[in-house]
Formats: sequence, C-alpha cells, structure tokens
Amino acid sequence: MKLLAHSLCALAVVLPLAACLSDSGDDAVSTTPPVTEPPVAEPTPKSISLKMLGRYSAGEFNVSAAEIPAFDAASKRGFIVNALNGVVDVLDMNDPSNPKRIGTIDASTIVTGGQINSVAVHDGLVAVAIQAADKTDPGFAALYKADTLALLGKVGVGALPDMLTFTPDGKTLLVANEGEPSDDYQTDPVGSISIIDVSNPASPSAKVAGFTAWNGKEAELRAKGVRIYGPKASAAQDFEPEYIAVSADGKTAWATLQENNALARIDVAKATVTDILPLGYKDHGLEANALDASDEPAKLNIRTYPGVRGMYLPDAIAAYAAGGKTYLVTANEGDARAWGEDTDAYWAGDATKGFVEEFRVKHLVHASGFARRRGDDLPPQLDALAAGALLNPETFAYCGATAGNPGACRDDDVLGRLQISWTLGYRQDATGKPVKFNAQGAEDPAGDRIMYDHLYAYGGRSFSIWDQDGKLVWDSGAQFERLLASADCKVGPNRDIPCATYFNSGHDEGKGFDSRSDAKGPEPEGVEIGVMGEKTFAFIGLERMGGVMVYDITDPKAPVFMDYFNTRANWEEDPSADNLAKMGDLGPEGLKFVPATKSPTGQPLLIVGHEVSGTTAVYEVTRVLQ
Repeated sequence: MKLLAHSLCALAVVLPLAACLSDSGDDAVSTTPPVTEPPVAEPTPKSISLKMLGRYSAGEFNVSAAEIPAFDAASKRGFIVNALNGVVDVLDMNDPSNPKRIGTIDASTIVTGGQINSVAVHDGLVAVAIQAADKTDPGFAALYKADTLALLGKVGVGALPDMLTFTPDGKTLLVANEGEPSDDYQTDPVGSISIIDVSNPASPSAKVAGFTAWNGKEAELRAKGVRIYGPKASAAQDFEPEYIAVSADGKTAWATLQENNALARIDVAKATVTDILPLGYKDHGLEANALDASDEPAKLNIRTYPGVRGMYLPDAIAAYAAGGKTYLVTANEGDARAWGEDTDAYWAGDATKGFVEEFRVKHLVHASGFARRRGDDLPPQLDALAAGALLNPETFAYCGATAGNPGACRDDDVLGRLQISWTLGYRQDATGKPVKFNAQGAEDPAGDRIMYDHLYAYGGRSFSIWDQDGKLVWDSGAQFERLLASADCKVGPNRDIPCATYFNSGHDEGKGFDSRSDAKGPEPEGVEIGVMGEKTFAFIGLERMGGVMVYDITDPKAPVFMDYFNTRANWEEDPSADNLAKMGDLGPEGLKFVPATKSPTGQPLLIVGHEVSGTTAVYEVTRVLQ
C-alpha cells in the first residue's frame, strides 16, 4: 500500500489529485492547495512596427474578393469575406506565412442570391451577415462552427445587414442593418441594429433597436448638427448604421451613422437606441487641419482653407478603455450619397431616378449659374433649389471672392476641384428654406441664387478619438497627408519607395500622384484596436493610398505615431487582372488584430483584407520592449 500511495502522489505532479493516500495507509485529505503558476504578464512594448509575414490571394481584381477578416484561435483558421462569390473564404493559418484556403461558408444555403457582407468570430462561433438578393429586403445573420463549418442556426435581421460584432462575453451578437435605398431612391428601408441572443446558437433570437422613436424629431436633430437629407426620408429611413463598437462590459454599443455624421448610442440589454450624437465638423482653416484640396495641377499643396469644413463621416469604429472610461476610435473616411449616378435619365433631369449630393466647387459657384451643367453632372435636386450659387465674400475673401463673383476661389489650384456636398453650407431661414440672393450678391427675396457661407468636404482625412458622449478628445488632423508628403515616408514591401512620389494615389491606378486630393485624400476606412501589455494601439487602414497607420493611443489625449506600412509593390502600372500577381496589396478594407496569446506563432499578428487586390495580408507586429 505504501508503494501504491507513493506512486499515486508522484503521479499527482502531472495529474493533480484531490487527495493522496498517507504513508500510514490511512485515507487523508490533503490540506495543501495545488501549486499553480501565475500567468506570465505580456510585456509592454516601447514601440511597435509591422512586418510582412504572409499573403493569400483570391486571384480576383477589383471585385471585393477579400474584405473583412476574422480569426479563430482554437482552429487556427482565418475567415475572409469574399463578396464577389457571396462566400466567406476559410483559411488554414497554422502557418501564417503561407495561408491556404481550405473551405467556404456559402450564403446561397441561407438565401438564393444572397451576399455576405461581414464576419465575426468568438470562441469557435462564426457569425456572418447576409443581405438578400434585393438589398432593400430583410437579410439574415447565420451562425457556424469554426472547426467544422457546420451551420448551427440563423435568424432574420433588417435590410442590408453589414458589420456585425459580438459582445465581450460572446452571448450577444449585434448587427448593423444599413438599410440603403434602392438606386433610384424610391425604396428606402429603415436602418436598425439587430441585437441577437446567441447563447443557444441553434436557436438565436433577435430584438431590434430601431430609430422610429426619432421620427418627427428631424428638425431638432438637424439643429444639433445631424445630417438628415435623403429625399422624403424620415429619420429612421435616413439613418444607415455602418459599424458597431461595444463597451468592455457589454452594456453599451455605439454605431456609426456615416452619411449622417453622427453616432447612435445603444442600450444593449434593452435593445434601444438611447441617443443620437452629432460629431460636428473640422475647420480646415486651422493649420492643424490643413489639406491638399486639388488634383490639378498635380503637386504637393497642403495648406489651410478658411471656410471649408470637413465632415468626419466615419466608417469603422472601435472602443477601448483608458483610465476607467470608454473611448471611441473612428476612421473618418467620408461617404457621399450617390444614387442613380449611372442613370442617364437622372442627369437628364428626372429627380425620381436617384439622388447625388457631390458637386465640384468650380461648378457650384460659376457666375453663369447651374444651367451650363445640365445633362452633365448637375443633380436635378440642386437645379430645383436655385439657378446658381454664390460664395460669401466675407468668408472667402482670402481667395478673391467678392459680391456676386467667386474670384480665384474656383480656380483648379485653389478650391475649384474640391468635391463638396451641395446639401450643406448655404444660408437658410428659421424654417430651413434657402435665403435667396440676386446674381450681384445682394439678398433679394426675388433672387434666384443661394449663398454658401461654408463649404463642406467629405471625410476628415484622419482618425479621431471621442468620449462615450461623442465629444471629440483628439484628432490626427493633417498628420496622415503630411506624413505621406514627407521625405521620411517610404512605401512598398521593402520600404524603399518614396511615399511623396505617389502621394494620395488611387488604389486602382498607377502613377496616380495627387489624384485623390480633390476627393477624400488617403481615405481612412478601417480601424482595429490591439492591446499589448499595458498599452493600447490603433491600426488604421487607408483605403485609397493603401497601407496601415499605427498609433499608440494609450493616452487618448496624446496618441503617438508608431509606423506606416504599405505593401503595394508596383506603383507605376495600372492594376489589372493580368498584372495582379506583381501588384501586392491594394485597398485595405477590414483589419483584425490577433494577440500573441492567440497567435499560431506566439507573436501578435494583424490580418488585413484588401478588396481591390483580393488579397489577405498577414503582418507580424514587431515589438521593441521597454
């Protein structure tokens, strides 16, 4: 018995037992607690940078063959939305330097003609957002096992379900139902947030956090700075949730209402939108917010423009905690409503065939009025508003505007090429009707001109940090464009190509120097948060210029730039299906951080889906320790 007792106690070193037999042969319960090693704290890096590790290519150009990535640590699988084929490509990532496709999740098994827009993973549970064949019809959220890809359950959601995310405990799934209108804007479903109990994945149940409570309050919301401007749209129709972030305790969520330049705050447990938070505008007249506003002539020209305001219009949003408070990080892409832009009847003057809010400054304020642009690029809704537009000579005196004359403000190398929204900035009376002026610039009830006191451009060309009430804490201002124009900045997989040579290039063109400056510049779209040790980092994907900006955001009031990495290899040729293999990565869409504790390599990773090149890039996050 003593020999057996010693053997069992020795075995307990490997397989702990609740009790061991004593040397005396009597049964005795051990009062000594088992020895457990404390978890090893992850080191806090002094700085980080990105290094190319691997890539998977769908082999398709400019058809959204790689959009949103997700990762499951247990199965070591990547999940990448392939919108072209209506599937999620499943990648074996045991070796992240060589990801291999091993299967798909197919939307057609849920609804014929469906399209998958987003994917999220939590502890082996994969959720996908599936829009109907007609995007204005209700869609679905479906749940799968990560290791077998078996369908577990599905549930109906709103129209055009887009981004989805789990609460931190994995028990609830939130889906942003964007509810975009039809191309002619004749069908405009409401936007909403589906809040789905997935504690039993085989039988998910959904509640809806909608916006109908805000119907009838449109004037009040507009007065606060919320953009509500779709043709004949109620607030519920006009709000189009784009992306969702959730607090660490899972109780509160925030959704970007991109076109509305606002956030929606959501009580998760009550499935209720509790507030609409306007984000305001950035002043491009300040040096900190300077921008390059023109693509002609092509040159570096980052400067201030008093009277020009940037609409943040954020796409992606992420949440993190600092000092016991929740902060929100947004990628300020900018997005115009442009429905019916490919419909000839719309440009011929039929306002029932669409709605386009973009217009160049040079055409907006031409002294001869709007008629000269009919049949070309004049939105019929603008044509119905007035016969022409003026610039406030007090605001825009710096570029030569006088009463009735825009002066040099409309020159191509000043503001002429800048794309702005004609729906904002003109003077209105207390009822919201335009104040009329005559062609000489004098206020005149019988006049046929409108007066723009400010011009509103798309996107912040930046990322921002907000508090939980939507108040701006910090914005990167002009940092992105200034870095891309600097001699220190290099692009390419080997970091050997001067950024300035291809400043503000498009993601689908070669030799595109300065080509996006008149629109939204580098166009920040995606954002992801990574926590390493005691620091928090933000990864921001630039859709047009490409690449990923990296910042230490541990102190939300004083973020610090860490790195910029852009793995596009060929900048001289126009990308195409024929030369795709040598292009590298084009048009980052979604990003996913994999912490070291969940990484197949034991090192933190960043997975980035590139919608234009159809590639999924895997970067290693290199840490310089304290």
